[in-house]
Amino acid sequence: MSADSGSGGGALPRRKGFGAESVFRTVTLAAGTMVLVIIVAITVFLIAKAVPALQADSVNFFTETQWFPNQTPPEFGIAALAWGTLVTSAIALVVAVPVALGIALYLSHYANRRIATTFGFIIDLLAAVPSVVFGLWGFTVFIEPVRSFSVWLNKYFSWIPLFGGDGPFGRSFMLGGLVLAIMVLPIITALSREVFRQTPTANEEAALSLGATRWEMIRTSVLPYGRPGVIASVMLGLGRALGETIALALTLGFINEITVNIIQNGGNSIAANIANGFGEAGEIGRGALIASGLVLFAITLVVNMAARAIIYRRREFTESAA
Repeated sequence: MSADSGSGGGALPRRKGFGAESVFRTVTLAAGTMVLVIIVAITVFLIAKAVPALQADSVNFFTETQWFPNQTPPEFGIAALAWGTLVTSAIALVVAVPVALGIALYLSHYANRRIATTFGFIIDLLAAVPSVVFGLWGFTVFIEPVRSFSVWLNKYFSWIPLFGGDGPFGRSFMLGGLVLAIMVLPIITALSREVFRQTPTANEEAALSLGATRWEMIRTSVLPYGRPGVIASVMLGLGRALGETIALALTLGFINEITVNIIQNGGNSIAANIANGFGEAGEIGRGALIASGLVLFAITLVVNMAARAIIYRRREFTESAA
């Protein structure tokens, strides 16, 4: 009788060469690779279609503000469109983020279960409303309150460049930015609410046991723990704002200029310009619009990479502190 058999042990079972784990690993690897392949394919397509139009452009594409790709010679640039995209997105975040975080904190730590469930359901439904509905509402209903508010701002604060000008007011950066704020508000709220709910109960109880008020507990335990998730939700909302098309196509004034005035009629964005100009664009015009889409693609990619870097650095800091 061998020593191995007497010891009561035995050889470990051999690992199966093909099983559920291997299938899952292969599928996930293929899915991740496919995403990268699609991104590269989109980039190659945009570059291939944009290069002929950029070669025909008679002005600097990155500094020109006017957009006349169908004239002879073509003159078009991305400066004013990129400016409008960034300004409307910035207005949306400035308005939406504080409101979204306040609602998320109320639903997660102040409201009773019934109210939190009801309002959470409503917020989730708002996130599913099509952008064309928001655009039509902004163009037909919301424009009048914004116009009245713009006139009031111009009357009392015209010494501030943001609210200067002689009018007319209405279809402006402010209208587009506020409509975008309403659109991204449900996304940021829903994600932030779920992040705040994941705060360890031990952290909250420890703060309360030391005599902290509910707000002090939120400030010292909930917000620091949920900061990476909040950043991710804000960046997701920013991505929605940067790529929004129909809502801005219905609410902006389509004047290609770089200005800090946000209440006077005017403004345009990359996505809205593509939606409005693609139908009547010629060969050079379509290439120009694709080139502007490439710029928007690059801006969105940079924003997402920056968000990932911030979240990664924050996670490293948290883990090292722990």
